[in-house]
Amino acid sequence: MQPLRVFLLGATGTIGRATLRALQADGHAVVCFVRPRAGRDAAGVPALLAGAEVRFGDVTDAGSLWRDGFRGERFDVLVSCLASRTGAPADAWAIDHRAHVLALAAARQAGVRQMVLLSAICVQKPLLAFQQAKLAFERALRDSGLVWSIVRPTAFFKSLCGQVERVRSGRPFLVFGDGTLTACKPIGDDDLGRYIAGCLTDPARQHKVLPIGGPGEAITPRQQGEWLFELFGRTPRFRQVPVALLDGIVGVLAVGGRLSPTLAAKAELARIGRYYATESMLVLDEATGRYSAAATPSTGSQTLLDCYRALAAGAPAPQRGDHAVF
Repeated sequence: MQPLRVFLLGATGTIGRATLRALQADGHAVVCFVRPRAGRDAAGVPALLAGAEVRFGDVTDAGSLWRDGFRGERFDVLVSCLASRTGAPADAWAIDHRAHVLALAAARQAGVRQMVLLSAICVQKPLLAFQQAKLAFERALRDSGLVWSIVRPTAFFKSLCGQVERVRSGRPFLVFGDGTLTACKPIGDDDLGRYIAGCLTDPARQHKVLPIGGPGEAITPRQQGEWLFELFGRTPRFRQVPVALLDGIVGVLAVGGRLSPTLAAKAELARIGRYYATESMLVLDEATGRYSAAATPSTGSQTLLDCYRALAAGAPAPQRGDHAVF
């Protein structure tokens, strides 16, 4: 396999770092374009992204992308693991759409002929601003003339680890409804990173939208709780949160949002929470309108139960940042 020169966005996130490791393992030369701080001291970023060339700049600024990022050099592939931090409308359209449009334009100037985009499986049923923004860029990429792959993963392990400490400390596991309203096939960082890196050289993954989950059967929130109770040797205790309560919160914030931008943003975050409480992260069968575990492809070897076992044994919990719910 001939090594490629890769321009990577979103490298400091957990999926970005896993993708970088996979790209390096395949022998590719990677340049990471990151925010001047990216939530850390700039001095620590090169160590975080060991083995890659790190360049600092502003992905929302076309001039910075070209001047500080591509620097007039040639690249083979643009890979993006970049996503908005909150999913709020302004952030979503700035990052999930416009920043990617600017990066794509700069990449084409740099001779890039291929792009691999990390998207999300939830765009199948786009009810939220960040989903609309992601879809808008997906369309732009498909129409770009480049070789493209759009990877739509199911739930991440880090998104499903928020209640580990609740259970460890003897508190009940929170579920919406009875805990079986939704299901997912969660995928680990390294398995997803390897899948993304494989898109560079596997023709079967090119010019395709690629939904992907981790190994094993689809699992519900109630099953997740049962695993944790068993690992910590505790009697299962679930607290059911009515979906109607979320509807009420959304409604109150939406009314307040007519007068306050702050409340409007909070209303959107509440809508995001409700979405994930009621929609499965699986392939959507458009003919039936139902989610299908059987139609959701799987990859990799690490399961969510493996992750829970490691956390129960003392492994550090993943940082969930703005996407934390519990």
